[in-house]
This record gives sequence, structure tokens and C-alpha cells, in this order.
Amino acid sequence: MDKENRAWQWASHIIMIALSLLCVLPFILLFMASITDEKAIVSEGYSFFPTQFSFQAYKYLWMQADQILRAYGITVIVTVIGTASSLLVTSLLAYPLSRKDLPGGQTVAFIVFFTMLFNGGLVPTYMVYTQLLDVKNTLFALIVPWLLMNGFNVLLMRTFFKTTIPVAVLESASIDGAGEFKTYFRIVMPLSLPILATVGMFQGLAYWNDWNNGLVFVTKPDLFSLQNMLNRIMSDIQFLSANSNGNVSESLSQMPSETFRMAIAVIGVVPILAAYPFFQKYFVKGMTIGAVKG
Repeated sequence: MDKENRAWQWASHIIMIALSLLCVLPFILLFMASITDEKAIVSEGYSFFPTQFSFQAYKYLWMQADQILRAYGITVIVTVIGTASSLLVTSLLAYPLSRKDLPGGQTVAFIVFFTMLFNGGLVPTYMVYTQLLDVKNTLFALIVPWLLMNGFNVLLMRTFFKTTIPVAVLESASIDGAGEFKTYFRIVMPLSLPILATVGMFQGLAYWNDWNNGLVFVTKPDLFSLQNMLNRIMSDIQFLSANSNGNVSESLSQMPSETFRMAIAVIGVVPILAAYPFFQKYFVKGMTIGAVKG
């Protein structure tokens, strides 16, 4: 029996290792494509073993280093502040919804769920944020739209609070004289690290990868996030490549378009890949517990 279990474990490990390698292969192909010569990609396609190497895409990125570093700084600031603020706002709504004694809790939960199905559309959203909240061409334009509010995260966190935080602990805190806010900050939040890390990862990815808010609400290049800056550089390269003529030098007309896309993806995804291992154990646990009973 032990031999059978050991053989099954080895087979399971081999299968999981193979599946893990399959997940890593796209990132390897992405990096290899970013250091492949532009002409080789056009003529031969993408390959793990390119015939010609070129760092032209990264050289062009290096020429834009000052703009990219500034955009990196803005994206980091927006991601950190936005994620922390979003966790606070989301948990402040999810915690009362997890309490059975909340008057009108079912109605509020339905309203939150309704936002997952329908939204006001681009024009009303633009008018609210630019005319009512006046966030255009400010850092708040990159933070507030994702801050208010992701219904899925609210319901996920509500389910975690309802199924994981013992009611007896909350009642004991109330008997000891703790108010709602003290109970929330001193008891509920320390017990909720898995779901906070899970929702924080979702929100962090949303802020990091967001380019739509910058496209709609930001017109000043000094406030461009990383995604908006890279998208603008990519658009410039495509324009110069498509409209090259006798007045444009050959080097400009042969800018690395395909490889530059891959290089953009590489520098955009590396910080997320570096941060994910630190959240992984909380991420898996939070998803498992928070998904119970919908």
C-alpha cells in the first residue's frame, strides 16, 4: 500500500510540475520574442530559439527611461494608495453586510450585486467624475474610479466575514464594551488577512494594469501611468513606421514594432511576478474560504 501511495505521489508531482512548466512557457516565449530581431519575427514568427537576437526594443525603451521611470513612480503610488483605500472601503461595506442584525442588509446586498450586472455607461461615468467630483487631470482620476466599487470583492469579503469570523468572538467584544469600530479594527481585520490579501491582489492588479482611466480622464503626459505611457510610445512607433517616407530616416522607419510590444509586456509584468509569491498562500486560502456558500 505504501508503494502504491508513493507511486501515486510521484505521478501527481510529475503531472503538477509539467503543468507548472506549461504555465511558465508563455513568459519565456514573451521574453525571447522581446530580444529577437524584428525582421526575424516578421519572417519566421515567434520562437523559443530565435535565429537572430536584438536588444533594439530595450534600447528604445532606455531612450525613454526618464518618462518611463516617472510613469513607474505614478503607477506604484496609485497602486499602493488605491489598493489600501479600496481594501478599507470594501471591508467597511462588507463587514456590516455580514451581520444578520443589519437593518436593510439584504436590500443593500442586492444593490451591490446589481452593480455587477449593469453600469451607467461611459458618458454618465465621465460626467460624474469630471463635473461632479472634478478629478480630471489629477492622480485621483487614476484612483477613485476603481475605488468605488467592485461588487464582486464586496460579496467575496462579506462571505469570508460571515463564514470565518466567529460570532462568539464578536459578542464577547461587545460584552467587554468594544464598539463596532474597535471590534472591526482590533478583531475582525487581524483575523481577515487571507481575504484582505486576496482582494488586495485583485485590486492591485486592476490598478497596475489599468490604462482606461488614464485614457479617459488624463491628458497631461506628466500624470500618465506606466500603461498609458507605454501605450503612447507604442502608438508613436506604429505611426512612424506606417507613415515613413523620404523625409524620415531609415532607422525611424524600421523601429521595432513587434519586439517592442513584447518588451513592454515584460517590464509591465515583472513587478507583479515578483510580488505574487508573497501573497500566494493568503491568496489560495482567501479564495477557498471566501467562495463558500457564494
